[in-house]
This record gives sequence, C-alpha cells and structure tokens, in this order.
Amino acid sequence: MALFGFGKKNDGKEVSAPARDEQPEETRGATAGVDGAGPEVLPSGIDGPDPVHDAVTGEVGPFDGGSVDIRDFDFSDFADGALNLGSLVVPLPRGSEVQVEMGENGPRMLHIITPHGRITPVAFAAPRSAGQWRESTREITEGMRKDGLSVHVEHGPWGREVVGAAGEAVIRIIGVDGPRWMLRMTLAAPVGSADELAQLGRDVTARTFVHRGDGPLPAGQSLPVALPEPLAKQVTQAMQERLKKARETGTMDTRDLRARAATPAEAAQQRSAETDGDTAGAGAGTGSPAPEQPSGQSPEASAMQQIRKTER
Repeated sequence: MALFGFGKKNDGKEVSAPARDEQPEETRGATAGVDGAGPEVLPSGIDGPDPVHDAVTGEVGPFDGGSVDIRDFDFSDFADGALNLGSLVVPLPRGSEVQVEMGENGPRMLHIITPHGRITPVAFAAPRSAGQWRESTREITEGMRKDGLSVHVEHGPWGREVVGAAGEAVIRIIGVDGPRWMLRMTLAAPVGSADELAQLGRDVTARTFVHRGDGPLPAGQSLPVALPEPLAKQVTQAMQERLKKARETGTMDTRDLRARAATPAEAAQQRSAETDGDTAGAGAGTGSPAPEQPSGQSPEASAMQQIRKTER
C-alpha cells in the first residue's frame, strides 16, 4: 500500500491511509485511489455515510489548525513552503505556482497550478455534526449535470469524490468534513493527466490545515482568506497597472495573475519570520484580505469556464 509519505518531525513514521481490513464494510475501497488500484466507482443510488475523519488526533490531514500545529510535521518530501491564507494553510507541491483569478473588481479566487492541472482549495463553515459534504455532493452533481457534464461518484481516501467530464477535460471534487468546517478541493485537468492530478490533489488534501476560528458563521459560508503579503503586493501592483491601462484604452484586463512557489531559501525565511511573530499556521492578520467569493461564483463554475476556454 502506498504511503502519503510524511510524518511528524523526529518520529520516523510515515503516514498511510487506513488498511482495507481496518475499515467498516460500508467504507471499504476508500484507499483505492491511494494504493494504485484506482478509485472505486460507486453505484448512483448509494447513500451511506462517508468515513469519519479525525482532523485533530489523526495522522492524515486535512488537519484542524486550531488543534494541530503545522510546525510539528515534516512535509519536505512534498513541498518547500506553504500558501498561508489565514483560514487555510496549503503546502505547495514542488513545481507549482499560485494563480490569482481576476475579475472586473480584482481577485476573486486562488488556484494552485501544477504540471497536471489546477487545484482550487476552499474551506466552509459547517455544523458540529458531520454530513455537510454528503449533502454538498448532491448539489454539485446536479449542477454539473445541468452544465452538460457526464458525472459519477467515486470513493477516495475520505469518502465520496464527485467526478465530471466534458470533452477533453475532467473535474474532480474532493470533500472532507472537519470540526465545524468542510474542506473542498476542486481539481481541473485534461483527460490525459486527470489521474495524476487526482493523486496530487489527495496528497495536497492530506497536508492541508484549516483554521475556522471561534466566531459564529452560518453553515456553508466560505471561510475568509487573506493574501500573503508578497502575493498581495503583486496583485495590488498589477491592479494599479491595469486600472491605468483601462483608463487609457477603455478596456479592463482580467487575465489571471501567477506567482511562482517560494524557493527553499525563501520558504525558510518565511517560516523564520512566522516563528518570530508566532504566526506560523495561523496567518490571520497577515497579508491583505482577499475579496469574498462573489455570489454565484464557485470553484466548479470557475473550472467549467476553464474547460470552455480549452474547448475553444
């Protein structure tokens, strides 16, 4: 059985997905996407519970950032640095870069661009009891079918994964329920690299930390994010340049912005600064606030727009 390949610092243990014979009968097959045998395709009428994920004392993420310290883990097998968005801390796979999806009024969504496709992480407030992801899969599946995608549900390491295909592109949504939060990873890839992105997306999910905070939030509301200071400066500078050009030409440039992942030296410097300020893994109050996701705009809708661009 393949390993996720990380562990707590100095403990010498690598983290693996649960063995099949340790799982309840209704969740068998959950490791299929990790051990190389391919995910299990679920019957369309299945309505059983997903495995209960332990985000606090479990060895595999996503982790609850309010209870688990990212500094206790060694992700050097996978990443040189992490994207700290306040409510989300996401280790960036080597060779990836951050894309800021731009709208008329500025940035509206963040993506991680990899050689296999793109990953869009979003965290939401959720009830104390698990089950929000199961409810969300119904809405996502219906929405994809209305958009003309061929949709089915597979069983991954955390339970349901919704997979939609249109033309030469594939969208996969991985969801995990945590303590009063739900993490959703939307993956968009060409058909030829969809399997590789699925594995990479699970690797990112297993290393992600969610910081919900203690404040009251309605279930389903996306958690606020803040752009890291270097990225915020790039966005601010780009917006100023675009506004200046728009005044001259009458047309606003809404092309997406990209920023490369930090080098090992830059990542070490960032971690040192976070440690000095006692903000590692928290991120709240650092960088600049990112605009809230506009009404009607979702990672799935953004992925559909990307598919349509590819088809043109």
